[in-house]
Amino acid sequence: MSGKQETFSVAPLSAVLAGAPKGVELRERYAALAASQPGLRRRNMAECLGVSELELVAAHCGEVEAVALKSPPQAIFRELGRLGRVMALTRNDHCVHERHGQYEDIKAGEQMGIVLGPDIDLRVFFSHWVTTLAVNEAGRRSIQFFDAAGTALHKVFLTEASDLQAYEALVEQFAETAPKFPEVRSLVSKAWPANGSLGQAFRDDWLAMKDTHEFHGLLKRHDVARLYALEGVGSDLAQQISNDHAERLLTDVADRNIPLMCFVGNHGIIQIHSGPVRALKRTGPWFNVLEPHFNLHLNTTGIVSTWVVNKPSEDGWITSLECFDRRGELIVQFFGVRKPGVPELASWRSLLTSYCTVPLAS
Repeated sequence: MSGKQETFSVAPLSAVLAGAPKGVELRERYAALAASQPGLRRRNMAECLGVSELELVAAHCGEVEAVALKSPPQAIFRELGRLGRVMALTRNDHCVHERHGQYEDIKAGEQMGIVLGPDIDLRVFFSHWVTTLAVNEAGRRSIQFFDAAGTALHKVFLTEASDLQAYEALVEQFAETAPKFPEVRSLVSKAWPANGSLGQAFRDDWLAMKDTHEFHGLLKRHDVARLYALEGVGSDLAQQISNDHAERLLTDVADRNIPLMCFVGNHGIIQIHSGPVRALKRTGPWFNVLEPHFNLHLNTTGIVSTWVVNKPSEDGWITSLECFDRRGELIVQFFGVRKPGVPELASWRSLLTSYCTVPLAS
């Protein structure tokens, strides 16, 4: 035995995905679509082709190479802090949230996870996380996490400040040595009640909340969807306003220097930014926040209803602005910056109440 250790290469593992029969077929279809409709983003191309984004990435469509990483994703997630300063991306159909920073104070249990660093702030629901890929797109490296339907839940992109050697070591450590082309399946959404009365009991439980984090439990206990709850609880607790208020809110907080918290998520994760925003720009249907460390891209044409929501807590009333799409899914949620034990910013409360035609409970 020579004692010389062979260098590990993930290239053959990447080639396994690309060489799968479905991978070859998808690359041909992808190339034809790219030629006929140049400029489409991968998420939109997947929709046009009737496949998932995961399948396009695994097939090496475009300038992409991908390596399948081992399950469970929690093991990889716990190691993301090794990469140094990165860009974390979470999105849904109508909103993209990008935040630069380092993954710190990471906890990843069987079902739930959390990251509580000063820059990267996440709440994770691992029951939906299925497939993990290490992706190299024309030299831009990332770790990408997908659900069972092949929809991207969360992506971690390297930046100039990242540790490339740590990334390569992580990919080598977790590379799946016998990769298979991913199989996807449709997800079944929970059927929520579409009509009827919430009743006084629901309103009483809302008014009895001591912490805003109790809200999810309230919905679950009464078996109602979030939007349905807002529609029926009373206008002093949830009040619908016009759909131009998301853009108006961002403009107002920028003009008045009011720091906010911006929550964007999907069924697998919620990503949070806390701080002021100043650099705003409209680009077609997208209204954008373009800070050096935080970008938000909000497609305002996807907003079907907008609400000012008013919840009691031990720290006083907590007010948020929430936007929903045509399916009743939450697109984006805004709060004034605050910490537990600290009352809501008076400037934030004043701004949101100014959007309401009916007084809020106080």
